Amino acid sequence: MQSTITSKFQTTIPKQIRENLKLSIKDVLDWKVVNGKILVIPSQRAKFLNYQNTVKTGPGNILDDVKNARNLRIEKYK
Repeated sequence: MQSTITSKFQTTIPKQIRENLKLSIKDVLDWKVVNGKILVIPSQRAKFLNYQNTVKTGPGNILDDVKNARNLRIEKYK
């Protein structure tokens, strides 16, 4: 597969590669030069996003949450 470098030194990741690596918008890529070759590796920094929406929470009650936070803060300074 090939891609072209634009006048702004940008390039497009071919669709087949994006889909194979499950890349999406805002993913971070690491670029390395090894023995005269360019390696482009998806960064591992955003792996925690794989767990997005895995913990289910209820609607909660904001007034109770504020009261609990204030009580915890008061206990901290006793």
